[in-house]
Amino acid sequence: MVSKRFTAGAVATATALALTVTGVVGTANAEPTATRQFTVVAEAGVSADAAIAAITAAGGTVVSRTDEVGLFQVTSDRTDFASRATANAALLGAAERKAIGRRPKLDRVEQEHLLAQAEAKAKAKGTVAKRGKKMDPLDEKLWGLEMIRADQARKVEPGDRRVTVGILDTGVDASNPDLAPNFSWSLSRNFAPDIPEIDGECEVASCLDPVGTDDGGHGTHVAGTVGAAANGFGLSGVAPNVTLVELKGGQDSGFFFLDPVVNALVHAGKVGLDVVNMSFYVDPWLYNCTANPADSPQAQTEQRATIEAMKRALDFAHRKGVTLVGALGNNHEDLGAPRTDISSPDYGADPYDRPIDNATCWDLPVEGPHVIGVSAVGPSGKKADYSNYGTEQISVAAPGGWFRDGFGTDTYRLDANMILSTYPKHVLQEEGSVDENGNIVEGFEESVFKQCKANGDCGYYTYLQGTSMASPHVSGVAALIVSKFGKKTRDGLGMDPAKVERQLYRTAAERACPEPRLQTYTNEGRDAEFNAYCAGDSKFNGFYGHGIIDAYAAVKTRR
Repeated sequence: MVSKRFTAGAVATATALALTVTGVVGTANAEPTATRQFTVVAEAGVSADAAIAAITAAGGTVVSRTDEVGLFQVTSDRTDFASRATANAALLGAAERKAIGRRPKLDRVEQEHLLAQAEAKAKAKGTVAKRGKKMDPLDEKLWGLEMIRADQARKVEPGDRRVTVGILDTGVDASNPDLAPNFSWSLSRNFAPDIPEIDGECEVASCLDPVGTDDGGHGTHVAGTVGAAANGFGLSGVAPNVTLVELKGGQDSGFFFLDPVVNALVHAGKVGLDVVNMSFYVDPWLYNCTANPADSPQAQTEQRATIEAMKRALDFAHRKGVTLVGALGNNHEDLGAPRTDISSPDYGADPYDRPIDNATCWDLPVEGPHVIGVSAVGPSGKKADYSNYGTEQISVAAPGGWFRDGFGTDTYRLDANMILSTYPKHVLQEEGSVDENGNIVEGFEESVFKQCKANGDCGYYTYLQGTSMASPHVSGVAALIVSKFGKKTRDGLGMDPAKVERQLYRTAAERACPEPRLQTYTNEGRDAEFNAYCAGDSKFNGFYGHGIIDAYAAVKTRR
């Protein structure tokens, strides 16, 4: 695997913890005011007791703590608390948690098909090829399972119930009959309370949604690809017998903020999860930089602390035996030569142009330590136009779907080119594809599916595309590797993440760069910004890394 650029030295001067919003620093003689919430990060090596003493001296009260990575949730009635905390040698700093309403974060890539829905539906009917009888009724639509030979792998190793996969995402709808059999209620947690300004009205009084629910849909889709049960109903996942664990770290609106993500990773390590899937980037910065001249001094210190906090959390989970898998992102760029960031910050303030220096900026978590970076391909095996790439951060490629694949054939611009998976009924109702009675709305019959059991329990399924859909294919294969080769532990099975990673890479199906190496997407309607150059050879290159994952080879080939 290509070594990561992430180094501790790059963040040694961090002075404030980046959160969902910009912190407010008061004057030296500030008068007490209304109680505010802050997050504080301690200096490396500082004990929890010493950090709490410093927080108290600065005028704060600790209300919760994550000692494993030195994070503290704090309240204070002082407007100058952040500056007082930063001045204390025991603390890296503090940032205020201040909700500022903004438009919900939407990924237009993942639902590109909905933007061209009428055309796609008209062409789709009757054109989807059947792929033979599979274990579950909708498996015939899962070209991704065939591409990575997961349908063959399950005959050798369908997954072990003792192997746990954390879905660090917007939640998991455990009421879906394909997810319910594999869902762990005891290990699952919600770390991301609703923020009404962006998520809408809270569903429960505490604003902390119950475990087993998903008001965003993204996490449920990811979970189905990893481990939907092979039960003769609906569809099945890559590893249909493993245990799924909800780690809700994403808001209903699609934002992923630092605190919930860090706490979810720490929980994953503490309870001994085997794999964690991360199909997101940590908001509000697409790239966190140590000292970007385009950013204010306060924004710079917040980003430096975000880098440090994520490093600590990823290191902790890895040390505890967690294999970490992350999506490379949908910004169609070489992560080793990023373009100017025009989308950040995406919350709390208006975005502005930020030239990105590759040596001092990170896309997190995928550019963090120990993370297996995944690019996305379509049914043809071609790199999807939206997928990030590059030899510096890529590890492997996997099916992520590509609506525009198949140019020149009758499969071009079909929903069936994307990834079908589980989805919450109420989210589909909100989106308008399912009516109040639970029936599919006319015109959506080729993009939304409903399966019901004799007892009336129904599951819903829809298509999405993105590296978010590629990553769970890899997490599923990683879970199969642990199931096949892991060693018995006190609580289940376990396997050194480094060994899981090596097995994943050595068994991936090598794929050479296209010729010519400059891949263009003009035929698919994309401009020159989408042009992508593939560097490397067949053993390792910027489009496919070590290759397209191969579930069958991963469990059939001895380590």
